[in-house]
Amino acid sequence: MTFLLSSKNIFQYLIEEGICEQNQQSLLQIEAKSGKNFNLLVSFTEDRYFLIKQERHDHEGKTNGDFWYEWLFYEFLQEFPDLSSIRPLISEAIHFDLIRSILVFNYLNDYSDLAYFYSKDQVFPIDIASQIGATIATIHRTTLDCQEYKDFLNSNAKQLPIDEEVDFLERLERIEPEVFGVYCEDSLEFFRLYQRYESLGKAIAELNQVWEPCCLIHNDLKLKNILLHLDWEQCLSTNKPEATSMVRVIDWEKFTWGDPSLDLGTIIASYLQIWLSSLVISTAIDVETALRLATTPLEVIQPSLVTLTQAYLAHFPEIIERRQNFLRRAMQFAGFVLIRKIHLKINHLKPFDNTGICMLQVAKTLLCHPEQSISIVFGITESELTFPSRIPA
Repeated sequence: MTFLLSSKNIFQYLIEEGICEQNQQSLLQIEAKSGKNFNLLVSFTEDRYFLIKQERHDHEGKTNGDFWYEWLFYEFLQEFPDLSSIRPLISEAIHFDLIRSILVFNYLNDYSDLAYFYSKDQVFPIDIASQIGATIATIHRTTLDCQEYKDFLNSNAKQLPIDEEVDFLERLERIEPEVFGVYCEDSLEFFRLYQRYESLGKAIAELNQVWEPCCLIHNDLKLKNILLHLDWEQCLSTNKPEATSMVRVIDWEKFTWGDPSLDLGTIIASYLQIWLSSLVISTAIDVETALRLATTPLEVIQPSLVTLTQAYLAHFPEIIERRQNFLRRAMQFAGFVLIRKIHLKINHLKPFDNTGICMLQVAKTLLCHPEQSISIVFGITESELTFPSRIPA
């Protein structure tokens, strides 16, 4: 019989797993947390919090195995002392129950996700962007070209090989007739437009050919998967090695040995979605006008995009030395991520509206004209971005 976690059995479960003791029950507080998995936040004292996550089970009592794969990431970091610099930059998993598909974390109560921070305050401090760029670069650079790391991951990945071939087309290359019975008329417009732009499919297919896996990547590096310390300004002023990390990257269930331009492109796309989600959409105005009239203009987030990218390159200069087209690839991956975002949206039976059309147009420009896109997205040229007169700290 499948064991399903609940607020009624969580305390007994934690006792059985040796995470807490019987005499702590009077201190217990439980709070449900929304998410694709079943999540419970358990607290005992003001400074002792646990996030307990259980994968959703299907009607046969099976899971996707995402938590097993994420636990492999934490085992990987424990296996190699040289990776100690990465540990303060990520979430803190402390226990994994393979049989019940349960993963337990130390809950970082003094952090909130970056998407929430931006949506709440509508401000984009460049110091935060700089720290994000440095953090991503540290993870990529620390694992660059290490065959021992890759071999360890491959030998432990079982049915999920780390170096598997990629397919970014994701069944978009050929649209099957059954889609007409699945999607609403608005959503079908996405497939019509995608098929109309032949260059779009070619550009995505090209990403399959130029994929260069060389380091550990997160593979889902959106703003919701980055935590920001609530007292981030204090973290910034405390310039000590043992100081609390200002940002942390969480949810590593999709990590792989891959191409770092995908991670950079994904976070760029996540910032662009702030702009695109603020569009004032009307049938009376064209796409270019709608993009200009966004309530969060592109110009507002450009300083963060510039600072993040320059900080990334400052902490990982080798990547430009070995791949001069690295930024152009990152722009193409940003476009691909926007396409995937639209595709996922309509797969959840949400309409493909005018905002989606604008997003598709931006994605097309990023994918098909990456060099031109750099000056549009960042507001400066590629050479200015790559070789700035002043590198951020």
